[in-house]
Amino acid sequence: MTAQLDFTDRVVIVTGAGRGIGRAHALLLGSRGAAVVVGDLGSTTDGSGVEAGNPAADVAAEIAAAGGKAVAVSSDITTEEGAAALVDAAIATFGHLDAVINNAGIVRAAPFREVPDEEYQRHLDVHYLGPMRVLRAAWPHLLESPAPRVVNTISQAMLGNPGMSHYGGSKGALFGFTRNLALEGLEAGVRVNAIAPGAGTRMAEAAADTLSPEIMEYMRTQLLPEHVAPVAAFLVHPSCEVTGEVFNVAGGIVNRLALVNTTGIHDPSLTVETVAEQWDQIMAITPDAIPQVVAPAQMPV
Repeated sequence: MTAQLDFTDRVVIVTGAGRGIGRAHALLLGSRGAAVVVGDLGSTTDGSGVEAGNPAADVAAEIAAAGGKAVAVSSDITTEEGAAALVDAAIATFGHLDAVINNAGIVRAAPFREVPDEEYQRHLDVHYLGPMRVLRAAWPHLLESPAPRVVNTISQAMLGNPGMSHYGGSKGALFGFTRNLALEGLEAGVRVNAIAPGAGTRMAEAAADTLSPEIMEYMRTQLLPEHVAPVAAFLVHPSCEVTGEVFNVAGGIVNRLALVNTTGIHDPSLTVETVAEQWDQIMAITPDAIPQVVAPAQMPV
């Protein structure tokens, strides 16, 4: 059996940590000795406003009541000031910063033609520019950590989901950001990965129109936020050296999501007709044509 992994003296920022999956991340890390910056603005699920209450403070209090260390920050990560507030709190309260888990998110399911420009921008602000701004503020401090780690939260929706062009598109942007930042952080020892979680949270409820009632009931009862947190926690532990990877996590299932290149064809005199004739070979993923996993160290220029 692997010895219990210890997070003592690790300082971790978790955004969107007031509820759902982010709360599970924060509680687990806090129970394992990490000092947690609990970030949550308390926004509505679609990001159009802020709800009553202070979920960040509630979670920080829960961690402290269990004997852990936490500080709450209710700031807007879509602004430079709000993103920097999380980092400032980490340094002011705990003296350093070791890891960031970008979990904050919004969602509203709607057909492509019904989504206005401002909603696309809102999703990009929260899912892509928000994590970028948090990490831009955090980066100098992460470089001072002996084992800096970053986990971004993407979604299977980036691969296609009805009514999710705005949500899935913004998560796809974060995926690209993750892969590029993993390369940039490689020499400095910053490990940057992503998870694509599935859980029956209030955000899942907000997207319920895109799922069958049976799937929603399964998510509510079987796919719990607590199933996701162990993977995020491992990815911010000093012993985890993987970088540039994405992991699907739901209901106790964990697997790697990998980009692949098929064997395809090679024809210097390529014509439209050749493409048409060889289309099956271009598309084929077969045992005798094993796809090459595109890892950060192999990414094409």
